[in-house]
Amino acid sequence: MRITPPLRSVTLDLDGTLLDTVPDLTAAANATLHELGLPRRQEDEIRNFVGRGIANLVLRCLTRDAPVPAEEHARAVEVFHRHYAQVNGRASRPFPGVIEGLETFRGMGLKMAVVTNKAAAFTDPLLVATGLSRYFEFAVSGDTLAEKKPHPLQLNHACERLGTTAGGNLHIGDSKHDVAAARAAGCPVFCVPYGYNEGEDVRKLDCDAIVASLEEAAGLIKVINATTA
Repeated sequence: MRITPPLRSVTLDLDGTLLDTVPDLTAAANATLHELGLPRRQEDEIRNFVGRGIANLVLRCLTRDAPVPAEEHARAVEVFHRHYAQVNGRASRPFPGVIEGLETFRGMGLKMAVVTNKAAAFTDPLLVATGLSRYFEFAVSGDTLAEKKPHPLQLNHACERLGTTAGGNLHIGDSKHDVAAARAAGCPVFCVPYGYNEGEDVRKLDCDAIVASLEEAAGLIKVINATTA
């Protein structure tokens, strides 16, 4: 584990780390496909499509046996946005241990922010709808800056706003994009095994720890920070 204590802040991925959003994404995707006269997708397919933002999710939904024309993709993204705005947060739920972990982080005095590739138009409403917004200083969304994960810009920006160094900020995510962004930014990184990892086993990634839940992550942070006491 390559962590130099103390840890002062935590940044967290949203979809697949904090919240199971696949039910809402599936509803919006299939409403979009129905409107476009295309076959629906199964929830398990949508689960493997999540991770690089809405435009990529929609492209994967459209892709069958031939490349998707740019104009068709652009129209589908617009349709998806309309449908997703109607269902965003309706069926999304925190994963087990999330609330307990966030409460412990807050009790430890750790500053927290969300770093997600989801568009800002959906990030804040989702956090409010699911009751998670009260835990976070702010959210850095996929369209907040010029780059998004796996680029380090979002994490660097979050650390600056949180007033912490990259080395003192723990990032927690569910995929290779989180690990790549954290490594490039200089942040230690934990991965949860239950999220949206595009079919890749996170245990094979270059992360500092695999934690079964955010509650477990909080316990590990306590151990790490205790070494400086």
